[in-house]
Amino acid sequence: MIEYNIAKQYTEIPGPRYESEGEFSGENFRNAVLKKLIVMARQENKKILIDLDGGYGYPTSFLEEAFGGIIRDLKDKTLIDLFVFKSDEEPLLVKEIMQYMEDAIKLL
Repeated sequence: MIEYNIAKQYTEIPGPRYESEGEFSGENFRNAVLKKLIVMARQENKKILIDLDGGYGYPTSFLEEAFGGIIRDLKDKTLIDLFVFKSDEEPLLVKEIMQYMEDAIKLL
């Protein structure tokens, strides 16, 4: 399992949807982090654990753009099975992210 903690490795304060709207956007996270993690996970035949704990909240637009966006961007329905999400602090975030990914799959 490849583990990635957003608060520790990216930012404690996730930003808006698009890079043009500000720092630490969902778009930037998708392009700068998620795509590299996907390549690494597939090369090593591992899953990716995204740990959401430790931050100061996640804007809906950040999560949708990052995780729904990765499905739309790569046009790959199987990505949903590559990710595992953890949030002891806000367990509903996991359901929210999974819904964004499932909604993106429906659009493919």
